[in-house]
Amino acid sequence: MKRSTYGIIYGLFAALFLLFVWYYNFRGDRQDAWDQSPSGLAGDIEDKYVMVTFQSGLDYWRTIMKGFEDAAQGLNVSVEFRGATQYDPHEEITVLEQAIARKPAGIAVTAIDPESLNPAIDKAVKAGIPVVLFDSGAPKSAAYSFLGTDNYNAGAQAAREMGRLLGGRGEVAVITQPNQLNHEERTNGFRDTLRAEFPEIGIAEVADGKGDIGISEKTAKEILARHPEVGGFFATQANGGVGIGQALKDLGVAGRKTLIGFDTDKGTLDLVKDGTIDATLAQGTWNMGYWSLMELFHHHHRLVQPGNEDPQGTHSLPPYIDTGITVVTQANVDQYYAK
Repeated sequence: MKRSTYGIIYGLFAALFLLFVWYYNFRGDRQDAWDQSPSGLAGDIEDKYVMVTFQSGLDYWRTIMKGFEDAAQGLNVSVEFRGATQYDPHEEITVLEQAIARKPAGIAVTAIDPESLNPAIDKAVKAGIPVVLFDSGAPKSAAYSFLGTDNYNAGAQAAREMGRLLGGRGEVAVITQPNQLNHEERTNGFRDTLRAEFPEIGIAEVADGKGDIGISEKTAKEILARHPEVGGFFATQANGGVGIGQALKDLGVAGRKTLIGFDTDKGTLDLVKDGTIDATLAQGTWNMGYWSLMELFHHHHRLVQPGNEDPQGTHSLPPYIDTGITVVTQANVDQYYAK
């Protein structure tokens, strides 16, 4: 091999070596930037955020609490759950007042009715404790926002499902909780949509099941005794659907009367699976908990300016977040069981 050929080969090796050194030095200079994830929101584990509910034993709250906990883990803050044991406004007021006295970083609360909690909520906000509402609102309170289902629209969806299953005609009944805003909105959406889109379907009765399985079962049986022509029921709450389902089974008409339920507790899902409940409406419960804590965190750390956009980087947060709803039937019910 000629000397000139060796020179060319050695030159190529030298060039490749220099390129190798340059590349890895360049990569090393930028490695930190490539490997670092963006520094996200982070709080103090000593900061405690509280969630306040009523009827604290309901399975319904579990997914909401999980969303709250998941947000807390991501933000490195602490959470606590407190609730009234009964469906009792006075007990929930007491629980909320106790939470306020501990001066938490923020409170997420579901209102047992639209009015009772307003003075306590306003007291917390005045004391500098951010409050957001989830699931069931109190529109006249000073709470910063409401995160939950568009309940009127949910009632409208239930009406359309009922209308489809009944073939657009017949008599139906509603079992609800008349003094709770979210249930009133569901009932109104159901009633208005039937009138507008299914005029041959009448509502024989709207009754109070008090959010209780046994009372809802008894109420459904009484309605059918008074109105045997009723061909369908809409329950605006999970226990109501389970109670009505049990009544239909006891009377031997399960599967022959249409039943639209609400929520995705195991009792409701089991009745969907066996065909007693034709459909139930699944709320975005995890979203309620997760985004409630996110909003409280932003308010506590003054990362928002109420009602305006600030050039310094702080922004207003939406006063209402629709957390979504889907229809659950036998076709997709298995997806909604807790894993």
